[in-house]
Amino acid sequence: MSLLVVGSLALDTIETPFGRVENTLGGSATYIATAASYFVKPIRLVGVVGGDFPKEAMQRLETHEVDLEGIEVVKDAKTFRWGGRYHFDLNVRDTLFTELNAFQHFNPKIPESYRNTTYVCLGNIDPVLQRRVLEQLSKPRLVVGDTMNFWISGNNVELKRTLKLLDVLVVNDSEARQLAGEHNLIKAAKGIIRLGPKIVIIKKGEHGAVLITERTLFSAPAYPLEDIYDPTGAGDAFAGGFIGWIARTDDFSEENMKRAVIYGSTLASFCVERFGLDRFKDLTTLEVKDRFHEFRELSRFEEGDSSTR
Repeated sequence: MSLLVVGSLALDTIETPFGRVENTLGGSATYIATAASYFVKPIRLVGVVGGDFPKEAMQRLETHEVDLEGIEVVKDAKTFRWGGRYHFDLNVRDTLFTELNAFQHFNPKIPESYRNTTYVCLGNIDPVLQRRVLEQLSKPRLVVGDTMNFWISGNNVELKRTLKLLDVLVVNDSEARQLAGEHNLIKAAKGIIRLGPKIVIIKKGEHGAVLITERTLFSAPAYPLEDIYDPTGAGDAFAGGFIGWIARTDDFSEENMKRAVIYGSTLASFCVERFGLDRFKDLTTLEVKDRFHEFRELSRFEEGDSSTR
């Protein structure tokens, strides 16, 4: 099965209490594609970079069998750059700078060879651009999308038009509440489902993730890690693991959706163990499978003797 990923490619400068990196490979599409590559190959990637985008970064994507035909290189522009500083509570961060550069005028052009793609994952970009991508495709089987508070508050009308075209929406808890106007996450998810998506996945960071449909409520734990160095891109790695597993199995059953959530959580847990995408340099498929089984054991228990005494 084929998978198309559309979103940002960036060079990030990241500071945490545990270190600092400059101009490391980042961007929503990069994390999604890298995580998804553990389940389905090749990944068709659409994005834009400047003439300064490092050859080594392209080579890293190629190592994960990412098809680069859809990457536009604007030679006289710079690549999108972002800088952030995390606090000891890694859920809190300050944005130090955002330089859109070539990404400011991004207009996704889907190559002819990509237009029959079976599965689609739309990273966090303008909902108008997300819709423009879908207009160039020939009836994908499943479309997963992401959004953020910037679009929820600043482009709500266009976002709601795009939501009608999504099968799955992946958001964090604050975004879900803001989009639905509900404090309770279950009510918020049900409100979002009425806007179009059949499935809502709410990422809760160190508290795991929740998958909600009209009939299903599935809560997945977070993997208990002793060392977390950088949470950048973990949500996108989650989305990549989720859609990658669905694309590999071509199975939309509720049980398989639950497995996909666990695989998403698995890839996100590896992501935070090092800065940027560094953990994926040597991550093996066997390690992914082993941690998936560890995730499953986290929630397994025996009912025991329920008789009263």
